[in-house]
Parts: sequence; C-alpha cells; structure tokens
Amino acid sequence: MTSTAAAVPLLELRGITKSYGAVTACAAVDLSVDAGEIHGLLGENGAGKSSLMKVLLGLVRRDGGTILVRGTPVALDSPQEAAELGIGMVHQHFSLINGLTVWENVALGDTGRVDKQALHRDIADVCARYGLPIDPDARVDSLSAGERQRVEVVKCLRRNPQILILDEPTSVLTQAESQELFAMLGRVVREEGRAVILISHKLAEIAQATHKVTVLRRGKVAFRAVTADTTPQLLARQMVGREVSLGEEAAALGLVPQQHTGTEDDQDTGDTEGAVARRPALRLDGLSVEQDGVQVLDGVDLTVGAGEIVALYGVEGNGQAMLGDVLSGLVAPTAGTVEIDGTAVDPARPGALSGAGLGIVPEDRHQSGVVLDMSVAENLTMKSLGKVSGRFLLRRRAMLAEARRLADEFNIITPSLDAPVRSLSGGNQQRVVLARELSGDTRVLVAAQPTHGLDVGAIEDMYARLRKASAEGVGVLLISTEFEEVMALATRIAVISAGRITGALPVAEATAERLGMLVGGEAA
Repeated sequence: MTSTAAAVPLLELRGITKSYGAVTACAAVDLSVDAGEIHGLLGENGAGKSSLMKVLLGLVRRDGGTILVRGTPVALDSPQEAAELGIGMVHQHFSLINGLTVWENVALGDTGRVDKQALHRDIADVCARYGLPIDPDARVDSLSAGERQRVEVVKCLRRNPQILILDEPTSVLTQAESQELFAMLGRVVREEGRAVILISHKLAEIAQATHKVTVLRRGKVAFRAVTADTTPQLLARQMVGREVSLGEEAAALGLVPQQHTGTEDDQDTGDTEGAVARRPALRLDGLSVEQDGVQVLDGVDLTVGAGEIVALYGVEGNGQAMLGDVLSGLVAPTAGTVEIDGTAVDPARPGALSGAGLGIVPEDRHQSGVVLDMSVAENLTMKSLGKVSGRFLLRRRAMLAEARRLADEFNIITPSLDAPVRSLSGGNQQRVVLARELSGDTRVLVAAQPTHGLDVGAIEDMYARLRKASAEGVGVLLISTEFEEVMALATRIAVISAGRITGALPVAEATAERLGMLVGGEAA
C-alpha cells in the first residue's frame, strides 16, 4: 500500500494540549495526515486518543496548539464547524436515538425538508459501497449492538467526509468483511484524496490497513513511523511501554495466538474428550425465538460443561444478541428448554436464571450491564442484596464491606466506592460487571463481547478472569465476533448463522477458513 504524496497535509495538528484539572490528557501532540493516507492511531485507554479526537471534532476546546486543514489554521469550536470542514467520526459508543428508525437517525442534523425516499437511496448506496447491510426502516432499539454500530458507520459515510475518523470499526465484522472494508477505504482515499484516521488496538488491523502509525502513551506521542517499517512486537512495546509476549498476549493485540499444542490438560488444549465427560453446566435444547414472523433463533442446541469455555462465534446480527436476551431473562423463548446444572429453568420467570446460578456479562455494558449514575458499591452489590440489607433497608456498612471485598479481589480502580460508575474507565466498568456476576454461587457465566472497547491491559485481565472462573468449575459461554479471542480462550467453538448453529469444532481443528465457511452457513 503506498501513500499519495501531498505538498500540504490534509490535516495537521501542532502542539495540541488539553487538560482536565490537574490531569493532562494531551501534552503538545503533533499529528500529520496526508490526502490519500490511512493513519493508524494506537494507545491504551487513557493514552489521550479520545481527548485528541474530541478536540479535532470541536467537542472540547483545546488549551493550546494549532489545527490546520489543507494548510489553513481553523478554530474548530463546534461539531458543526468540523462537519462543514469535512471531518466526520464513527464513534465507538453509540450516539443514536433508540425510539427512531435507522433512516430517521441518519437524517438527524440535516437541514431543510427531509426526503424519506432520497434518504433510503443514500443509505442503500452507502451500504452497497461499503458492504454494511442495514434495514433503513428498522427501529434502532430492535437492533443488536453490532447493527447499531453499522448505523453509526452509514450515518457518517453518507455525509461524504474528507477526513474520516474510525474508532474500532471492525468489531462487528468477520475477517473477510474487515478486509473488504479496508480494501474499499484504501481505494477511496487513493482515488478520491481523502484521509482516514484509524483508531484500533488490533495490530494486525493496523499493519494491514494503514500507511503510517502514531502511538500515544500517557498523553504524549511515544512513537511514529511508516507502518511498513514496524513490527507487531515494536508497536506493542511502544503501545504498552513494556516488552510484550505475543504468545501470551496475541489475542489482546488482535493477532492470532499460538496454536494449542494438545500436550496439557484438556482445558487449555482444546481436546474435547474431557469436555464430553464433564457435568453439563448449561444445556440449551431446541431453543427458538420468533418475533414478528421472523425466526431469530432456530432450534439452538448447545452444551457447556462445568469448567469449560465454549465460544459462540459469528457475525453480529445472527441471533447472538437474542440468545443473550433469553439468558438474561429479558425474552421468553417460543420453544426449547434451558437447563442449568441439570435442572430445567424457566427463562420467563423473573430472577429464575440468576437464582439458578447464571451470571451474564452483556454485550453493551452501558445499556444493560451497569447503572451509570449509581455508585460503584451499589452496582457491585445488586445481586447480593440478601447479604447487605436488613428487614426493610440496606445496611450501608455491610454494602461497603462487600463492595470493598469485590473491588480488591477484581482489582477495580476507583477513587471511591461511592463514585458513580460512569466515572470509571471502560476496563474498570467491565470489572464491576464481572465481579458482581461472579459474586454468588455462579454455575454458568455468559460473557457477550466481553472485551469490546477495552485496551490491551484490560483485555488481558478479562481473559485471565474468564480462565480463572473456568478453572474453578464455572461453565463459560463466550459470545464473540473476535476470531483471535475465541482461538485464545475456547476449548470448543460453535458457529451461529441466521439464528442456528451451523457447526462446532474443537479449537485445535479450527481455522479462519473453516470458521468462515460455517459463518456463511456452509459445511466445513
């Protein structure tokens, strides 16, 4: 991949500085992006990436520095000014209105008369061009997290930005679809003179898609280079500030981990003989859900043994979100049964699944994993009210003691147990969810997209927690769209496509090609 030369950078940031009180989020950051270039921006959570992009989008005012677009200094005091200058961003966290349809959300911000038919055509054109299918008439609150992310992408691309910022854009795509997206972006920037800033923790993605890369660490530029002149080891070291073992940490960095050797116990090798002999912790038999005449889940059969990690792998929108809703007790199946530890449980009965020992890490922690404005202590003890309440009222001292125990055990970093959960980093919010769900007599843990939006350190910690839970006898169902993740964690991988299980493989026999065929509904 070669970058198109430009006498003047399309975008240039010089000495951008932004502080929040005593905390310096960006310290004299320089960044230059040419027309025809895809520029990778790497860094852990808290490295300054989000603050830098908020400055560029006019969401926050910089304390110092200069922004130039096509060589001309600009103020960028508002998102409207950024949009007028041709700067657009696909955010990691959604900014959609749930009660509106896809096309209505895409229309937000338009001026003048809204032409529904024209919007439908625009959406269809963008979907076809970038390979991101979505129903323009679907209500956003009926979409999975992955489908909502597609809406964000379509919403941004429809406005035809000259400078496009993509924040973790491939979390809902297969490897083949990701390659197609980046191939399309490469053609667009090369042929149309646009610029793309790609924010990602996946080193393989950065290596494949970008021309140049900049690494931020603790608010400063730690490294910049032509991507072709770097290695995954070098980028990983610059990103986290220490040596990184690509054998142990490959999946957290978006690289395929080393293949299991089959020489250790079956928990770590992917050998399924031990799994067959295990006591089933979770059994789904013929689980089906029909909504509005559509078979969202179609006879799902799946067993997770005690002490086993089974991955459910597939592209978003194929029934995973609905399965998560059923196992959360939010949706009653139209057919089939759920058994936990050998006992049938009625998912439609409030609290039955949780009471039977099922914990769940939902795919969207902000929407259904935590209550953002409640305290850390309150979120941690939601499932332990019997321990921390008296006859009528909560016992605050008992609640804080239980919360402190969990915070210490799960290494939750918080200024105070009384601080609202929204003040915590994404990794610490996810630790709160996991600590709460494992705080009781948990027999089964359902972890849906558990590392989405987390940095390398938080991903490593999540992997270690899931392995520890499994080692202690918990049956873990990992629902993930990340090939590297399922290869790193699972003993067996089941593939879901169009609401049904199309096949299952021991991890030792799984390859990207075989799983890709199953994702497409073909025999592998």
